[in-house]
Amino acid sequence: MHNNSEMKPIEKVVTLHVNKDKVWDAVATSEGIASWWMPNDFEAIPDKSFTLHAGEFGDSPCKVKEVAPKKHLSFDWGKDWEIMFKLEEIDSNTTEFTLIHSGWDDAKQTEFGQPHPVVQPFMNDGWDEIVKVSLPKYLEQL
Repeated sequence: MHNNSEMKPIEKVVTLHVNKDKVWDAVATSEGIASWWMPNDFEAIPDKSFTLHAGEFGDSPCKVKEVAPKKHLSFDWGKDWEIMFKLEEIDSNTTEFTLIHSGWDDAKQTEFGQPHPVVQPFMNDGWDEIVKVSLPKYLEQL
């Protein structure tokens, strides 16, 4: 059920010129995620709690929700957000990667007391940089 204050998720799609196995390793392992996003102790195990070390913003408690190897994974980030990573094989050397950051709500604030509508545009820009620049750059080096 959607309430009126719910905001649209952030969605970013990028075409990566690497095979799906490499992309999965980059988005479903602690080391991989740390290389293009932020340090963490992630393990791709449903219900497993982990922490994202967000530098100046401190540590964010997270919890793995779904893991479908080489297809998608999702996790709760902090108290309200959900992140989903989706992989779609275009061909043996091309993978479409989608990031969905949901759980935005006009009426809610982050753990740091920032209203969601204030935070979302910054996150949106941040994800552009992370998904469209950092992730491809990391994968090209492999």
